Amino acid sequence: MNALHISGNDLTLEAVREVAAERRPVLLLAEAREIVNRARAVVDDIVEGNKLAYAITTGVGKLSDVRIIGDEIRELQVNLVRSHAVGIGEALSDVEVRAMMLLRANSLAKGFSGVRAVVIDKLCEMLNRGVTPFVPSQGSVGASGDLAPLAHLALVMIGEGECVEANGRRIPASEALKRAQIDPLALEAKESISLINGTQAMLAIGTLALLEAETLVDSADVLGGLSCDALKGTDTAFDERIHRARPHAGQTKSAANLRKMLEGSQIRESHRTCGRVQDAYSLRCIPQVHGAVRDTLRHCREIFEIEANSAVDNPLVFVGSSSNSHDDVISGGNFHGEPLAFAQDFLAIALSALAGISERRIERLVNPALSEGLPPFLAHGAGLNSGFMMAQVAAAALVSENKVLAHPASVDSITTSGNKEDYVSMGMTAANKLKRVVENTRNVLAIEAMAVAQAIDFLAPLKSSRRGQAAHAAIRSVCPMVEKDRVMYNDFARIASLIATGKLAEALE
Repeated sequence: MNALHISGNDLTLEAVREVAAERRPVLLLAEAREIVNRARAVVDDIVEGNKLAYAITTGVGKLSDVRIIGDEIRELQVNLVRSHAVGIGEALSDVEVRAMMLLRANSLAKGFSGVRAVVIDKLCEMLNRGVTPFVPSQGSVGASGDLAPLAHLALVMIGEGECVEANGRRIPASEALKRAQIDPLALEAKESISLINGTQAMLAIGTLALLEAETLVDSADVLGGLSCDALKGTDTAFDERIHRARPHAGQTKSAANLRKMLEGSQIRESHRTCGRVQDAYSLRCIPQVHGAVRDTLRHCREIFEIEANSAVDNPLVFVGSSSNSHDDVISGGNFHGEPLAFAQDFLAIALSALAGISERRIERLVNPALSEGLPPFLAHGAGLNSGFMMAQVAAAALVSENKVLAHPASVDSITTSGNKEDYVSMGMTAANKLKRVVENTRNVLAIEAMAVAQAIDFLAPLKSSRRGQAAHAAIRSVCPMVEKDRVMYNDFARIASLIATGKLAEALE
């Protein structure tokens, strides 16, 4: 791929994925470099003039009233990185760390952080040469941003800490940099606080989760349509007139997808005059539930896109633009993760609903009292074979776990830094929970996919719609019909991977 040139102003979430997962190269845009250099000149002037400025010539947090001068300024940079690298627990994935590195570089590229351009270049160099820091997932309260995770990133930049190889092995950062022919960075005034003070860890996780969730909701529409067909449901509830009367964008989109999925289905035509007036909510209200999830995703995407192109450290450097204005270094709170914490909690709630209604459709597929003539538990020779009995139980377990994980982290706060940082976002906690909710939801949809493919097979020789047949074929490409009881967990995993790649959602195209 062509190199991505970052400026701090136009980074897309798709570009984040390209760099993080597909190894797209990254460079600092020339025009942005000039802006970064102008802001750096303001910091240099403060240091040379021994002027008072937070985190440039003072300590940080509760220690902001301690004056730092002379050679102590360089010592402070190293001390801050070392002292803040207190991360705990399981490491973030290499894709998440790479996303975090890009987002941090892009924020610095806006030119409000006062770092030298070489700092941004170093992050780009590490991305381009595959140097991935070891970053623990716990230890951040989401203000002053993700201090601990970002400190582990900065630690590698100065040649300390650890990196993670492609095989998962951890090696000293000095060795990883040497192999990649990258020189460690000697930090100058303000650069440590600019590297560790921000929201990029929670934003990286949230961005990747959102992109996965967008694929999940499309896949859920495909499966919802297929389940409606398999359960001999009516498409009347998806009539365009109903949804024009309540024109939420997501609801309208999901209703249109469901109409597509049922268009031309022989199964649907076989029971058109059956006399049933309406279906259960898990079929009839798919547009309303899936649509609300879509609207939530759209809202969260807007939040994440703004954050990805924002200056989120403290203090910020403002360069005077005319003879009537002057340079300023202003302390504020853009590092506070509340906007992201709310969005990630909202995402977890929405995805819990997506998994929840999917599990209810699974129940209808396997329950002989609800399944419109399908074999009990979708089993050949039910009794001798248990079929999908326990598959529904597994889905129920994941859905119930999601209900716990969907409890918002952002309603909590805890005082830190000697009561200086007395209200925090818990955004990183929200992000870590969200990852699990995404995974659980994908697995519930995988179980629905396997169950509904089995149900469609039982309805032969009647066929679903052209799109329904395409979805069924996609599922069958990784999972054969269950002729008699077998171990299913590998089937679920293969279908979950199919969903993650967007192959199932392609039935809508």
